Amino acid sequence: MVHVIENADGTRTPLIDASVHIFFPSNKDLRSFLREPFKSRGFPDYEMDWYGAPGSEYAPNTEGPERGRTYPGSDPDFVADELFSKRGVDIAILHPMGRGIMPDRHLGTALHAAHNEMMVSRWLEHEQLGERFRGTIRVNPDDIAGALREIEKWRGHPRVVQIGIPLQSRELYGKPQFWPLWEAAADANLPVAVHIEVGSGVAFPPTPSGNTRTYEQYVSFMALNYIYHLMNMIAEGVFERFPGVRFVWADGAADFVTPFIWRMDTFGRPHLEQTPWAPRIPSDYLPGHVYFIQGALDGPGDTDFAGEWFSFTGKDDMVMFGSSYPHWQCADIGKLPSALSDAQREKLCWRTAADLYGIDIAVGSGAQ
Repeated sequence: MVHVIENADGTRTPLIDASVHIFFPSNKDLRSFLREPFKSRGFPDYEMDWYGAPGSEYAPNTEGPERGRTYPGSDPDFVADELFSKRGVDIAILHPMGRGIMPDRHLGTALHAAHNEMMVSRWLEHEQLGERFRGTIRVNPDDIAGALREIEKWRGHPRVVQIGIPLQSRELYGKPQFWPLWEAAADANLPVAVHIEVGSGVAFPPTPSGNTRTYEQYVSFMALNYIYHLMNMIAEGVFERFPGVRFVWADGAADFVTPFIWRMDTFGRPHLEQTPWAPRIPSDYLPGHVYFIQGALDGPGDTDFAGEWFSFTGKDDMVMFGSSYPHWQCADIGKLPSALSDAQREKLCWRTAADLYGIDIAVGSGAQ
C-alpha cells in the first residue's frame, strides 16, 4: 500500500522524507572503510546503549534480504523499495547513524569519515537510485579540525545537503569553541542537523537530574535537550554572528519551542543590554534559522485546533516530515492531523524541505 496524500484534482502532494537513518550492515563492514590505527580499535555497536526500545529498535519488516544478519537501513535497494514504492516518498534525506561522542576524538572523526564514504559511494552515487537520495555528512563536534576537513571534502558534492552532529554533547553548541564549525557550515550553505545518538556515555546525561531509569523516560525527555542548545546559541549570539547558519532539530519536540521562546522573550526583553552581541528579541532569531523534523507530530494530536497550534511561533514554516525509517517509531504521512490547512500540509510534506535543501521536487522525483 502506498501512503500518499491524494488531492481532489487527482494529483498527489509530493513527499520529501527528511530523516531516513542508514547504517553499515555490520561492524565488520564498517572496519573495511577504516585504516589503521583505527581499523583494529574497539568501538560501540549501534545498539550498545543503556536504553533499548522494548521489543525492537526497528519497525517490523525493515530487516531486508539478509534478515537477522545485517542491520535494517543498510541495503539501498531494499530501502528504496520501502520508501519510494510502498510509502510514496519522492526524495529521501539520508542521515547515517554513528556512535555519538567518543572519548578519543580521533577515533570519533575516523568513524564519521567512514560513514560519509559509505553513504556517498553506496547511496548518493548509486547508479539507479542516487538521484532520489540526498545526504547528511557526519562530522565530529569534539574535533573541529577534523570536522572542517570533512566539510571541505564533501561540500561540493551535488547530493550532499547538510551536516550532521549528535544532540548529546559535552558542551552547549552556542559556546565559542564550536563557532568555526558553524561558520564553515554557513559558508558551505549546508544546514546542521542535530540528532539523538547514544555513544559511549561520555556526553551529558539525558536530563538535568541525570540518567533516567527506563526507555520511556529517556525517549520522552531526550529530544528536549535541543532547548538548552538553542537558548544558549541565541544568548551567545550565534545567529547574529553567522546569519547564514541553519539548525535542524531532527527528533521532534517542536511544540516546546513556543512556551520556551515565549519565556525567553518575556525575561530577555528587559535585559537585552546584557547581550549586545545578540541585540534582537530571542524569537526574532527563529525564522530562517531553526527547523524541526517530526514524524508522528508532537502537540495536541488530531484535534480541531491542531492547525492553529501548529501556526504558533511560526512552526508551520519550521517543521518538516521525517519518518525515522527504519526505527520502531517509523512514521506514516497518512496520519497527519486533519485540521491542518492545505498550505500547512504542503510545507510539512515537501515545500519547507525543498527550500531548505535546494531540491527541485519536479526533477527526477516521480512527483505528480
